[in-house]
Amino acid sequence: MFEIIRNIGAFVMALGILVAVHEWGHFIIARKCGVKVLRFSIGFGKPLYKRITSTGMEFVIAAIPLGGYVRMLDSRVDAVAEQDKAESFDIQPVWKRFAIVAAGPGINFLFAILILMVVAMIGQDKAKPYIGEINPESYMAATGIEVGDQIIAIDGADTKTWQAVNIELMRFIGGDNIPLTVEKPNGQAISYEMKMPNWEFDPELDNMFTSVGFEPFRTKPSKIIALVLADGPSAQAGLQENDEILKLNGTFMEEWGQIVDYVKPRANETIEVEVLRNGGAKVISVTLGELKTATGAEGRLGISSQVGAYPEAYYFHDKSGPFDALVKGTQDTWRLMTLTVEMLGKFINGDVAVKNLSGPISIAQGAGMSASYGIIVFLGFLALISVNLGIINLLPLPMLDGGHLMYFTAEWITGKPVPDGIQEIGFRIGGVLLFMLMAVAIFNDINRIT
Repeated sequence: MFEIIRNIGAFVMALGILVAVHEWGHFIIARKCGVKVLRFSIGFGKPLYKRITSTGMEFVIAAIPLGGYVRMLDSRVDAVAEQDKAESFDIQPVWKRFAIVAAGPGINFLFAILILMVVAMIGQDKAKPYIGEINPESYMAATGIEVGDQIIAIDGADTKTWQAVNIELMRFIGGDNIPLTVEKPNGQAISYEMKMPNWEFDPELDNMFTSVGFEPFRTKPSKIIALVLADGPSAQAGLQENDEILKLNGTFMEEWGQIVDYVKPRANETIEVEVLRNGGAKVISVTLGELKTATGAEGRLGISSQVGAYPEAYYFHDKSGPFDALVKGTQDTWRLMTLTVEMLGKFINGDVAVKNLSGPISIAQGAGMSASYGIIVFLGFLALISVNLGIINLLPLPMLDGGHLMYFTAEWITGKPVPDGIQEIGFRIGGVLLFMLMAVAIFNDINRIT
C-alpha cells in the first residue's frame, strides 16, 4: 500500500510540475505577444482550486492531473468586444501564433537543461563502465573484449558512465553491429565491431547489458540484507535490514550467489529462511514472489545485499561549476532529445514493439521508484519526462502543439490559413489517433501489473 501511495504522490508531483512548466511557456509568450489569457489550468475536469488574478485570468488546479491548458481570447469561439480584438489570438501574425504554441515544448527542453545543470552542480559518485562478467556465448564474447576492460566509446560517443553506455546501446536496437572502443587494463584503447545479426531485445524481460552479453563490474555482495523492498515477499514475511541469511530450507548458504541460485527456480514457493538477527538465529517462512524474464518466471525474495567498498579507480565524483554544468546540462538534454526521436523512429518501423509503449501507470511507477532513490535520481527522471513531453507535443498531430505548428507553417507558405473545415477534420483524426495510442499504453500498463 505504501508503494502505491508513494507512486501516486510522486506521479502527481512530477506531472504537475511538468504540466505547469509546459503551460507557463504558452502563457508567458502569449502575454509577451499581447494576447489575452482567459484561463490557466493545471489538470482537467472539476476545479479543486480557482482564483482570479489581477489581469482577470482564471488560475485553476483541476481534479484530473493528466495535462493542462492555457485558454486564450479567440474571436472564433468568444464574443470579443471591439476594444479587445487586438488581444485575440486568432488575429495575431502567424509568427506570433507559432511562437506561442512552440513555447510549450520549448520550455520543456529549457527546463530539462536547468534540471540537469542543477544535478551536475550537486554532483554525485558515478561508476566507470568496467566490464565485470561476459557470457561466453554472447555477441560481446565473440569480439574479444575481456573482463576488466572499460567501455570508453560507442560509435564515437564518449561513455564515461553506465548511463551513457545504456543510452548509446539503445541507438542500435534493430541494427546489425555496434562499434565499441574499450580501454585495456594497461591503458591501451582498442576498437571492436560487435556483430549482432539476430539481436532481439525486449526491455520488459531483459536489460540492455545482459542482452548484449555482459554484466557491469560490481563489488561482491555479502549475505547481509541491506534493503527490504516495501510490500515485497520478504517485507511481508518479516525479514529485516541487517539480517544475515544463514540457511534456506535447511541448506547452508555460503555466499550471496548461492542464495540467488536457490531462489530463482522456486517462484511462488514457500521456503524457510534462517537468519542471524541480534546475535541469535531466527527461522522465517517466506512465500517467494516471481519475476518474469525471457526464460520464464524466476523466484524473488525482494531484498538486496550489502556490498563491499567500490575500488577507487572504478568510480569518479562528477561535479561541475555553474558554466560547465550549463554546458553539460545542454549536452545531456540534446542527447535525450535525439534518443527520443530515434526511439520514436524505431517504434514506427517496428524495431521497438508496440507492447513496450508505456502509459500513466508505468510513469507513476517510474516516478515513485526514482523518488525512493533520492532527489538526484528523481530530478533525472523529471528531465527525461520533460524532454519526452516536449518531443511528443511536437508530433504533427492536429490535437498536439505540433499539429498547430503544421497548420501555421502551411499558412506561412501559402499566405492564407488552412480552412476551418480541414482543421476540424484534422483535429478529429488526431483525437482518434491519440486515443488509440493512450488505450494501447494503458493496456500495456495493465498487462505489466497483472
